[in-house]
Amino acid sequence: MSSENIPPRNIVSPEIWNRLAELPAAIADPDEPPTPIAVEAERATRVLHARDLSPFSLPERPRVIAVSNQKGGVGKTTSAVNLAVALSLHGARVLVIDSDPQGNASTGLGVEHAVGTPSIYDVLIGDSSLADVAVGHDSVPGLTCAPATIDLAGAEIELVSVVARETRLRKAIAAYLEERPDAAPHYVLIDCPPSLGLLTVNALVAADEVLIPIQCEYYALEGLGQLLSSIEMIRAHLNEGLAISTILLTMYDARTRLSDQVADEVRRHFGPLVLESVVPRSVRVSEAPGYGQSVLTYDPGSRGAISYLEAAREMAQRGRAAPHPPPPELASQDETSRPASGSVADSEVGSVAGAETSEAESSDSSSPEPGSPGPPSADAAGPDFSSQPAAGPGPPPADEPAAGSPGERGGDQ
Repeated sequence: MSSENIPPRNIVSPEIWNRLAELPAAIADPDEPPTPIAVEAERATRVLHARDLSPFSLPERPRVIAVSNQKGGVGKTTSAVNLAVALSLHGARVLVIDSDPQGNASTGLGVEHAVGTPSIYDVLIGDSSLADVAVGHDSVPGLTCAPATIDLAGAEIELVSVVARETRLRKAIAAYLEERPDAAPHYVLIDCPPSLGLLTVNALVAADEVLIPIQCEYYALEGLGQLLSSIEMIRAHLNEGLAISTILLTMYDARTRLSDQVADEVRRHFGPLVLESVVPRSVRVSEAPGYGQSVLTYDPGSRGAISYLEAAREMAQRGRAAPHPPPPELASQDETSRPASGSVADSEVGSVAGAETSEAESSDSSSPEPGSPGPPSADAAGPDFSSQPAAGPGPPPADEPAAGSPGERGGDQ
């Protein structure tokens, strides 16, 4: 096998590299070398039958992970779909919740999501349960999807007048897990829309962990501080157990220095939160949704498939996210990088929490809804991961971020 057919070492681990490099020797006939087709078939077999050959360790209790980034086009849906398939192929039960009105995750998994299809909209707005709308995958055992339809586009407006609107999805997931104690999913992946609205808030309130895909380009870092600020706001008011567990670098182009610079900078800023695996730019990854498949079922031996397999392996090995507070590498930046109170995330998430508090006070019920926000205390807000200085005039903080850091970089896209 030529080196062009093997993923570069900086994209997959040495373990995967060595296993792929040894494929020709494993299937070689003593009298003639293996053909490229034979090598590709053997590699695809190892990927598709990973459940029997190399199953992942399974978590002791379900991990609910929101795949979120307010920037569009960074690989949220692609990552959610392919990580879900990779985990399922290695023996885990996975539920994918498509919380994006575009329904791309449903498309990528080949699940029907035309108008009128029972969907996550009926769970958030109506009286349906997740069990009523979830659909099993045809070719990947253990994989289930709750699809999204275009009706979800109006859900944020309809949710405005709903009491405890931020906890609708969390209650639905809790009920779904209680209904099947012996067959509950090991992973619940929520594909969030590219915004910081009520759909994303619902996902972050329901989740225990956040996975942030970051494209290896500078524009993808713009607004990341607002997302981190929103996560801190939700942690302070609505879900104190929320933690950023994983950052995945996507669309890595090994031919450019730009990708290396962005990857190095993200690793330097976020430290151990960043997966070692990097998802490269791959035509196969882009082609797969057109056939209603993930890249792991469309072309199991491709670079993109192997990269997502490796990323899923890291997620499984890392286990559940570390509890709040964050790792020391990030906590040291907290006091000098507190975002301004007038930020976009503050206005959006804060207004949601404030409106919820007003409704709870005006209610006749003696006990508030579970998960409804209370008045923030002086020490309620957790440390901030962002390194952006506060907005507005005045000198920068004493510990100003290094030039080119994600917090310093900005500008209109």
